[in-house]
Amino acid sequence: MTDQTIYDILRQALWAAVLMSAPMLAVALVAGVVIGLFQALTSIQENTLTFVPKVGAMLVVFWASMSFMTATLVAFFQDRIIPMIAGG
Repeated sequence: MTDQTIYDILRQALWAAVLMSAPMLAVALVAGVVIGLFQALTSIQENTLTFVPKVGAMLVVFWASMSFMTATLVAFFQDRIIPMIAGG
């Protein structure tokens, strides 16, 4: 196994991680902006007001996108890792 092969696998693994985390990160960003705007408009400065809805939204998106994340990870292992192990 050459250095180029290791770097290619690492690059693909990082891309799979980006794809799997993108839905949750996008929802956290949107929820943070909406909650920050709400806090600025109402002058409410409560820490739990930012934390609890953001975590709740991320849990909902995590639950909704579990099949996508699982399929991405399984495809990465079936297409790259397992053939490399089987090939030597």
